[in-house]
Amino acid sequence: MDARIAVLVSGSGSNLQALLEDPGIRPYVVLVLSDRPGVRALERAERAGVEALVVDPTGHEDRESYSRAVAETLAERNVDTIVSAGFMRILGTEVLKRWHGRILNVHPALLPSFPGMRGVSDALAHGVKITGVTVHFVDEEVDHGPIVTQEAVEILPDDTWDTLEERIHAAEHRQLPRAVRALLDGRIHVDGRSVTIEGE
Repeated sequence: MDARIAVLVSGSGSNLQALLEDPGIRPYVVLVLSDRPGVRALERAERAGVEALVVDPTGHEDRESYSRAVAETLAERNVDTIVSAGFMRILGTEVLKRWHGRILNVHPALLPSFPGMRGVSDALAHGVKITGVTVHFVDEEVDHGPIVTQEAVEILPDDTWDTLEERIHAAEHRQLPRAVRALLDGRIHVDGRSVTIEGE
């Protein structure tokens, strides 16, 4: 296995930390890229000795222009695998085509339910009894690509956004490394929208 992973972040980076603490993943993380300066995820990367960069969307006229800048940054570092871990921007075709089948995203809901940026609050507002976490491949549509792993999280009667998010995060920290390890090991097989993980 010889991989070069870029982790894309926008915030605190708790999912990044889960990846950095996994001995089967950490050696392959070569870049942490954020769309926002000053976020804690960049500090986590620096403490781990991983290159940390900001590609600021300011000054880019549209999504495609910004995606080209991101793609150039990744290509310069020979990145072959992208993990979107709380990255709050939609990637354009420049990235999606070049890294097709090599981009994973973690989402705080059981897709296809509650896509978009408000997965936790939407589940609470809808009154569902079960929500969860999904790791999926990224494609041209938002939170749409083939699903690699999922984990259900029960919503308790007295849950608030904070209490539910805490359990969602715990599930994310289990499922994202699991999916990344499977991708690195070549154990993921995709047939249309059906995904199987060899050995599981």
